[in-house]
Amino acid sequence: MELSIVDLAPIPEGGSATEAFEGTVERAQQAERLGYSRFWVAEHHDFTQLIASTTPEVLIARVAAETTDIRVGSGTVLLNHYSPYKVAETFSVLDALAPGRIDLGLGRATGNPTRDLALQVDRSQRRTANDHAEKIDEVAKHLFDGFADDHPFAGLDLPRAADSVPEPWVLGSSPSSAKIAGELGLPYCFAAFIRPDPAVRAFEVYHEHFEPSAYGAGPDEPHGMLAANVTCAETDEEAARLRATTEASSRLLRSGRMDRLPIRSVEEAIDVLGGVPDPTQLPIEPGEWPRAISGSPETVRDLLEELAAQVGVDEVIVQNQIADPEDTLRSHELLADAVGLSSR
Repeated sequence: MELSIVDLAPIPEGGSATEAFEGTVERAQQAERLGYSRFWVAEHHDFTQLIASTTPEVLIARVAAETTDIRVGSGTVLLNHYSPYKVAETFSVLDALAPGRIDLGLGRATGNPTRDLALQVDRSQRRTANDHAEKIDEVAKHLFDGFADDHPFAGLDLPRAADSVPEPWVLGSSPSSAKIAGELGLPYCFAAFIRPDPAVRAFEVYHEHFEPSAYGAGPDEPHGMLAANVTCAETDEEAARLRATTEASSRLLRSGRMDRLPIRSVEEAIDVLGGVPDPTQLPIEPGEWPRAISGSPETVRDLLEELAAQVGVDEVIVQNQIADPEDTLRSHELLADAVGLSSR
């Protein structure tokens, strides 16, 4: 199994975005040493008491400059807010800076109405998701010269590396995003930490609709990756205890209790939950996946193998919200050892 990491650049207690980004670079360098395949950074807006990763295109450049060969990318660029041409241009520049190492994860999300309005260029019209597939296709066509000769954009060019192109991915948490990925012939990553229940069906839809890209933007066969929230520690019980921060943060977000965030300690999280979460148990039935899993190295290996087998992938990208940065690094180390990654 291949393992990768998606990072949120969490703000440390008493720190700022500067320290958050230093932590991201440290985790990326560790991931490269341990043999992880990819290191992605997220795009979230106006959560700057919690996380600093608002602009993946900027953070990717720093992470790529501080690493050597691990792939670096976005998990995700929220394409509903941006021009496809500008996104393609930006990531082509990143690929020229780090040739052959850049992933372009493309997704969409809406949130707080004020935040969405601030990101919106044309505020005279209500934004919809109806053009999402077309915008992904347009990004890929800019990158891979996929426009017909008579298309107005056919003459546009990008600053490029000599022999590589960013690898585009469709990211989502529903069968509809899986259908888009399949019809466009692009790799697909399903975010099980957002909406775990439709994971199996989403990958079925992806395979049912997959057609290789007519202009070579993706693989010849379906290629999928599962994104999961994973906490690993020496024992199942300790891992469940550390997972409390993930569970408590999720509960507060869903209930609108932003005043209680961020949660800075396991003890505070346990207080919010009213107790320590139970260890994650196998088997996990399709349609009954939890948003977050935890366990010892052996348990987490078995959990990931089970979930990956259900959706037919051999690559998993992990996210977590562990309170202590040292526990996060240790979790990544134990995970790498559990699945047998080869250290560089």
